[in-house]
Amino acid sequence: MNRHALGVLEFDRVLGLVAERASSGPGADRVRRLQPVPLREVAERELARVAAMRALAEAEQPFRLEPIPDCAAALTRLAVPGSVLDARALLDVGILLRSSRLVRAALRDPERPAAARAMLASDAEALCEFPEGERQIGRVFADDGTIRDDASPALRRIRRELRGAEGELIRLLERIMRSLEPSHQAPDLSVTLRNGRYVIPVRREGRVAVGGIVHDASGSGATVFVEPPAAVEFGNRIRELELEEGEEIERILAELTDAVRPLAGALQVAWDTLVWLDTLYARAGFAAAFRCGHATLVAPHEGCVVRDGRHPLLVAQGKPVVPLDLVLEPAERTLLISGPNTGGKTVLLKAVGVFSAMAATGIPP
Repeated sequence: MNRHALGVLEFDRVLGLVAERASSGPGADRVRRLQPVPLREVAERELARVAAMRALAEAEQPFRLEPIPDCAAALTRLAVPGSVLDARALLDVGILLRSSRLVRAALRDPERPAAARAMLASDAEALCEFPEGERQIGRVFADDGTIRDDASPALRRIRRELRGAEGELIRLLERIMRSLEPSHQAPDLSVTLRNGRYVIPVRREGRVAVGGIVHDASGSGATVFVEPPAAVEFGNRIRELELEEGEEIERILAELTDAVRPLAGALQVAWDTLVWLDTLYARAGFAAAFRCGHATLVAPHEGCVVRDGRHPLLVAQGKPVVPLDLVLEPAERTLLISGPNTGGKTVLLKAVGVFSAMAATGIPP
């Protein structure tokens, strides 16, 4: 089936309906790129795998996919010697490791339907399980995605000094604010940050009396945000500590990247497998939502039979759809369709074409 035919059939819209059932962005993107396959055996296998996923999802203990991060670019970088992943990418690697382990265990769970597990056994085998890699990432990142203070002794020391210096500076600035003349005090008396420096709000006419560096001004211009001279040295020390913190974090991320780099190949296979499982999950969810049936594929010369067929794009509109029946016997080579110009003939032709494309894409029609 060529691209023009698929365009006439609006097959991309059908794939869009299926993609809505995916559990992840990468899975949905992969569904939208699905294409009919020319080999009957491949299509039959995909339909069987979708049926297996549907059986798992509708079982007494429903199967659900774990989160699948969009980490294709990160995995490509990870495979490059000497590269360093940023915090977001390493967090995604941790999520991938956890999801791979949990989905692998779920697909092997003896409490789930045996036939479905057997059909998806190769997928479970392709998923990886590296608890030590998960632990290494967990030792660096907190649950909220920030880097833990105890990710390294040096980072713990730097952050302790940083918090102490910030506390001292804030107390100093609060004393300076309290000592200002009432005519120089801004309505909002609070220490704030401007351009990464701790400052105090001062009325414009009091700026000269306070001295120091002006970092910002209010929208009206009546208030300026000043770093007093006594605070400059404190601010410089805080900036030095922040630079030290950044350097230590970079060192930690580089060390962690090197620790998980040997897993790059297995992680790539696991990610590809999870994304493909998500396409099965989306197709199974579509089949359940649209009450799709089992498709039996036959050779072209064996004819075509459609029972209670409903065009998915019409079903998606939420309106009642009159199902169609069509039988083309093996000996028949021509189908003549006649009737008034009310669109019914086109719908039937497009529906049969869509059913064929869906089945060849591993989507139950």
